[in-house]
Amino acid sequence: MSIKFTAHEIRFIALFESMTGAMVRDCIIDDEHSKVTFVVKNGDMGLAIGKGGSTVTKVKKAVDRGVEIVEYNEDPEQFIKNILAPAELKSIKVIQKEGKDKIAIVTTDAPNKRIAIGKNGINIERAKLLAKRQHDIANIILK
Repeated sequence: MSIKFTAHEIRFIALFESMTGAMVRDCIIDDEHSKVTFVVKNGDMGLAIGKGGSTVTKVKKAVDRGVEIVEYNEDPEQFIKNILAPAELKSIKVIQKEGKDKIAIVTTDAPNKRIAIGKNGINIERAKLLAKRQHDIANIILK
């Protein structure tokens, strides 16, 4: 699935990459919550965060909004785990029935379920969007 970026997203990606040296695979701008989420190449998380969080702090100041960084993974289950961190998940199963969309079933306990969902469902909605864009997973179901 190819992702089409807006000019606004392209500017944020260019800024992020030049400031961190990390390679960006995806970018979601959430104006409603004044937050930008970057999906960085597997292995680039350290570059993106910087020593003691110094790099990500500089990026936050430059874009004047919250910045969230997710590490990409080829494995859809590990990618979903990365998106929903810091929630501790018991299991993740990606299933696809014949002729149907792929879905991910995530199992966790009540306190971690609240973390995974986030305030007003912001975390799970972002997770669903990223899972769809990166791994063509139509839905994430929390149990």
